[in-house]
Amino acid sequence: MSARQLVLRQRAELLCALCCGGSSEGLESVLDLLLSWGMLFWEDYQNVRVPGRALCANTRVLLDLVYTKGDETCRLLLAAFKQVLPEAQRAGLSFGNCRTADLENTRDDTKELHGTAIQTLQTDRPGLVRRLRDRIEGALEVLLDTGSFTPSDCDEVQLPVYTPSQQARRLLDQVRSKGEPAAKVLLQYFQQTEDHPSPSNQESPPKGCLHTKKLRSTVSAQSHFLSTYGGTSSLSLEDIYTEGQLELAQGGSEAQPQTGALGLEDVVGLVGTLNQEADTVLVSGEAGSGKSTLLQRLHLLWARGAVLHDFFLLFPFSCRRLSSEQRELSLRELLFLHCCWPDGDQDRIFQFILDHPHLILFTFDGLDELMQSFSDSEQRHCCPTQCAPVPTLLFNLLQGSLMKGVRKVVTSRPEAVGPALKRYLRKEVLLKGFSPAGIDCFVRKHHRDPTVATRVLESLQSNTALLGLCHIPVFCWIVSKCYKELLGCGEGEGSPKTITDVYLMILQHFFQRRVSQRNTMGIGWVQEHQDTALHLGKLAMEGLGASCYVFTGTELQKCGVTEEDICMGFLIRSKDLSSSTNCKHYEFLHITMQCFFAALYIVLNNNLDRSTIPKLFQPQARQQQPGFHRACLGHCLTQQEGALMEANTAAETPNLQITATFVSGLLSQRHRSLLLLSCPGPTLDRKSKQVVTCLSKGMQKHFKSIPRPVEGEKKSMHAMPGFVWLIKCIHEMQDSRIARDTMAKLEVEHLKLTYCNIGPVECTALAYVLQHLRNPVGLQLDYNYVGDVGVEQLLPCLHVCHSVYLRHNNISDEGIRKLIEKGIQCERFQKIALFNNKLTDACTECFAHLLKMKQNFLSLRLGNNNITAAGAGQLAEGLRFNRSLQFLGLWGNKIGDKGAEAIANALKDSQTLVWLSLVDNGVGSAGACALAPLIKNSTLEELWLTKNCITRTGVECLILALESNTSVKAVWLRGNELSPEEVEEMTQQEPRLTF
Repeated sequence: MSARQLVLRQRAELLCALCCGGSSEGLESVLDLLLSWGMLFWEDYQNVRVPGRALCANTRVLLDLVYTKGDETCRLLLAAFKQVLPEAQRAGLSFGNCRTADLENTRDDTKELHGTAIQTLQTDRPGLVRRLRDRIEGALEVLLDTGSFTPSDCDEVQLPVYTPSQQARRLLDQVRSKGEPAAKVLLQYFQQTEDHPSPSNQESPPKGCLHTKKLRSTVSAQSHFLSTYGGTSSLSLEDIYTEGQLELAQGGSEAQPQTGALGLEDVVGLVGTLNQEADTVLVSGEAGSGKSTLLQRLHLLWARGAVLHDFFLLFPFSCRRLSSEQRELSLRELLFLHCCWPDGDQDRIFQFILDHPHLILFTFDGLDELMQSFSDSEQRHCCPTQCAPVPTLLFNLLQGSLMKGVRKVVTSRPEAVGPALKRYLRKEVLLKGFSPAGIDCFVRKHHRDPTVATRVLESLQSNTALLGLCHIPVFCWIVSKCYKELLGCGEGEGSPKTITDVYLMILQHFFQRRVSQRNTMGIGWVQEHQDTALHLGKLAMEGLGASCYVFTGTELQKCGVTEEDICMGFLIRSKDLSSSTNCKHYEFLHITMQCFFAALYIVLNNNLDRSTIPKLFQPQARQQQPGFHRACLGHCLTQQEGALMEANTAAETPNLQITATFVSGLLSQRHRSLLLLSCPGPTLDRKSKQVVTCLSKGMQKHFKSIPRPVEGEKKSMHAMPGFVWLIKCIHEMQDSRIARDTMAKLEVEHLKLTYCNIGPVECTALAYVLQHLRNPVGLQLDYNYVGDVGVEQLLPCLHVCHSVYLRHNNISDEGIRKLIEKGIQCERFQKIALFNNKLTDACTECFAHLLKMKQNFLSLRLGNNNITAAGAGQLAEGLRFNRSLQFLGLWGNKIGDKGAEAIANALKDSQTLVWLSLVDNGVGSAGACALAPLIKNSTLEELWLTKNCITRTGVECLILALESNTSVKAVWLRGNELSPEEVEEMTQQEPRLTF
């Protein structure tokens, strides 16, 4: 039988053999051989390999083309198949009488016919592809340096969706299109690299690391497009990614200067390491803060070889998808089923992982989305080949019982990681959303039209509440996506102010998109799409109840979700959970979107049990009631309510709190007219009253927990995160009466909200509620991420604050300028603490103005900022005119002797100052001598000069001044330039000196 007849007879089998793996590598290798043998012209090659066309379609074109070229071409096609296909794939195929000797003769004959550099690239193409795979960057560098390639040519070759072999072929194709000079440059590069091999002392990847290239290619392809809420619009991660604010969780003590901004590499790097023995780094942040996107960016940069050079293999996992894995898995199955499938030799690759754990990185995105929380009673699992439930496998990986030495990065919302896991952390990094500059950058990246971007940013600047929301990336994305709706609502009462407003805006945006033939939707747009809202709402609510975030088609059908509902865009296709399943899976655009639809279901469903809202707002109650689950209450609970009650505490509480926040917002009077057509007025009133009652009871519970003050101390309340959540719910209702009635029952002099994850969004809610306090309060917001935007949100409640503490909050001069402008107008405002921020000399003029204008101001603490002698001089201008200041803290700045002299001269006649700190300011003996008259003539009780460079001369001036002042209790001088003998001598001379 002729070769032509063999090709025709086996057409279906040949097609299947080349396409069954889903990879185009087989087809492209066959094309390489046929080009090198001269059986295909360049035009033939281009006609066969059409980008974007299906692999099977390209293969059919090749079979058709070769068949028309005759028997000899068909014989060589079969020979190429035989050479390219693995033995398993070519089993059962007949290749006729093609022999290796014939192929060699064909190759030699072809070389004799071609003499140009371009022709050499074609005849040697198979070998050149193999040699180029490891030298892409070097070849591109040479081509770029010689002017043969442009940067855009290099980018086109190195697209992340290409494997190394495909990049090599694209490079050869690009060189051919550039002409003979470029081809000669490339051939010369090959000649030079063969004549001058790499030095033997350069470290090469371990031999066992055969999987790196494929893994880089796979991870790059998976990370190329934004995989979270931007999934429907195929946003390029490279084009849209904007840096968030990263910070070490410990926040730093007051004695330590604030570190600079952390970068992506610092997440895995040595910076901030607390436990050298641990392997797990936690990246924590609130819902929507950009944790998944940060991890995706890290993956993409690793795949490109830009960061994390110490790691040869990176395995990315989604906890959302792992939580749906019902089977028990071994570590090996976890790696090779859920990440990347090696072409072969899995045993060798897995052994490499076991032998070189320090070269491996695992990432786990969304730990808070697992169905079960971790505890110390978790089963220990140490064997990498033994199967175990996924949560057990994951816990043992993170805490180090399994694969000790492998570095792990896990993302989660803060409240989902308990002490059982935190004790095994190497460090914790906080992701705190966008800075103002980040908001500007993201909006401009999202809108390529600079005019549109400018209009959106102007709209945000005029709506400070919305600007505060955009600090969270998911809100910033919604606002950018719904810019037409945003710009259409103007700056009046209808403009978005709350989280619920923003989500209603995107709801309208997606609905509007489906009815684009109409210009606008009327007031009844919710009623028009009520069925979709209820279908998706039921799905969302049942999912939250079961800690389920990925849904099968069966689950969608069970909740009544139709194809039309899916087309609205709120659900997106999820990647298959493993290679063994072919069914489609769906998930909501973002977890907050699932919470929003669950809230819509609660509000719009007229048949919902009356107890649903109280149970939603009091999740702790059902945990305390034994037997409180669906089995016991099945006779009185609907299915979705039973699921809601069964939710696991670790994953449920944050999501149910978000849902409750949306319920509060939807039931506000602000949206009553919108929902009236979908839900009867009396039902809305009843649900609204239920929410108000729940909020009132919740706040009362917090107020009752306030301990009685110790004698001599002020009554204070240290608020928990649950208190902040209730505050946010009250803000969502936008009813000043509710806020006023709630705050009427709070009677404290000091409200502490330290380490409560307070950002600009929470500041807006706090100001809305706290402005109704009857009595002035000290507001302590230390160690949060208020920032400049948050400071602006707090201004409406500044009039009820006698003191504000904002230590370690990433505040700059701009935020302080606005705070001081408002504070001067507030009679009660008397104290401020701003340790560990980003203040410079530019803000000291504002403080000087404050000190001049407010003759009742008592305390100014600006420690550990960036104030120099010039700033101290400006501050002195205000101190000179102030007659009330008692406490002044400037430790950890850079004021030096000149700054100390300016401060001392301004305060020398003060009759109120009792405490002054100039610790760690580079103050020498000249500064100490300048401070001596201040000691001699003032009411000062404590002077802190620790960690400076004061010598004996300066101390002797201080001792002399102390002789005529009995009010001073202590002068602190530890860490100065004094010998032990001098310290002992001076202590004997003046016991109030503390060394």
